[in-house]
Amino acid sequence: MVTRFRVWWDSRTAGTARTARTADGREPVEGRPEGQRPKRRAHNLFEAAAAYVSACAEDDQERIDEAAAWVSPEALSFGVNELACRAVIALARERDESPRTVARTLLGLPTG
Repeated sequence: MVTRFRVWWDSRTAGTARTARTADGREPVEGRPEGQRPKRRAHNLFEAAAAYVSACAEDDQERIDEAAAWVSPEALSFGVNELACRAVIALARERDESPRTVARTLLGLPTG
């Protein structure tokens, strides 16, 4: 029988405290009912955007599809836009140019 307490008293070991275990021998995780698997952490829109853009840059369709499934299309669009803005700003600072000039250069547009 598995007890609900994390530590229980085992009278067979003359007063030694022992850790309770689940039926399959694992230690229970506090706050989670026995037998319940931990839920996978959901990806946030910035993780999805970073994975999506890097996969696009490497032309990896499998990773593109995977990252696109992590969040809604609207959230992905917002994340990609935010990533683009931050990248252009970082490059502009690095090159000591305006964000407008950097963006146009990256897209192959005339800067005039």
